[in-house]
Amino acid sequence: MQPTSRTTVRPASEADLPLILQLIRELAEYERLADQCVATIDLLRQYIFGPRPVAEVRIGSLDGVPVGFTLFFHNFSTFLSRPGIYIEDIYVQPHARGKGVGKALLREVAKLALQRNCGRLEWSVLDWNEPSISFYKSVGAVPMSEWTVFRVTGDALKKLGT
Repeated sequence: MQPTSRTTVRPASEADLPLILQLIRELAEYERLADQCVATIDLLRQYIFGPRPVAEVRIGSLDGVPVGFTLFFHNFSTFLSRPGIYIEDIYVQPHARGKGVGKALLREVAKLALQRNCGRLEWSVLDWNEPSISFYKSVGAVPMSEWTVFRVTGDALKKLGT
């Protein structure tokens, strides 16, 4: 009889910064966006573990070996008049997919959303990422097809903000 894998999720610590950066870079490669990934350990330290953290990270492990992460932060719904949680990234290494790590990471953030009295849990997925879309639908998530995401970065952000 084959032993089953054990999946665990834990809050990240500052000692996990090299691992978090490695997983972010792997995610950027998977999403074909490696050229846009400028993350560094110093930036992650400042914004996740600094004096005013703006994001949280959970590490997912399989049999005690870290194989994935999720990074998330609070937002706010004016219509619900309650906080929400937005998952910026969720990633599981290819060899560990289909073994419950992604679901455990999502479940952990959903539990936090409930504990914190959040009105919703949201995230975005690239249109071409059918495996992830199927997975998200399998846990009850629905696409918000009537909304279009807008983004301002770089020079456009500087121009808008000055």
